Amino acid sequence: MGKWFKEFIKGLVLSNPIFVLALGLCPALAVTNSLDNALGMSAAVIFVLLCSNVLVALIRTWVASIVRIPVFIVIIATFVTMVSLTFEAYMPVLYESLGIYLPLIVVNCIILGRAEAFASRNRLSLSVADALGMGLGFTLAIVIIAVIRETLGSGSLSLFEHVLFSFPVLEQQPVSLFLLPAGAFLVIGLLLAAFRRVGLIKNE
Repeated sequence: MGKWFKEFIKGLVLSNPIFVLALGLCPALAVTNSLDNALGMSAAVIFVLLCSNVLVALIRTWVASIVRIPVFIVIIATFVTMVSLTFEAYMPVLYESLGIYLPLIVVNCIILGRAEAFASRNRLSLSVADALGMGLGFTLAIVIIAVIRETLGSGSLSLFEHVLFSFPVLEQQPVSLFLLPAGAFLVIGLLLAAFRRVGLIKNE
């Protein structure tokens, strides 16, 4: 259990895919203009990452190295298609909001990277721990970014049409820059600087 927990906790802090490894930045920049989008993308990434890691770990000894990457991509694309069709059928508003970034999970560096670098080399239980840790680490990162961007950019924070809190001053004069791509770069940069300052991210 010690090794399982070590692999799980690694993705949350020590090897956080966004703040440490700088992977998956495309969706982190694109969909974090609202908390709804961030949570929807997180759910999709966790599902695809967990399912692909499990399947890759199960078949790792049967797949020849020469076709390993194409096989992994087919596996990932299958699960992404399942997620995409589910969102389109049951959450059409969220599906439209995520747009092209939902099918682009197929080429997300986090998903393919964990399948290739970890699941193809480790047993099932550790692959599950890795997927959950990396998936939740990704979720933690983009939720933090989304909360900051939506709050500063619109003056309030909503979760599926329910307002969690609001700031009247910001509602009247929102800093709309934070809802634009430039705002995402700014927020990520400031968070990286803050985390380095307090020691959560080690300087090279």
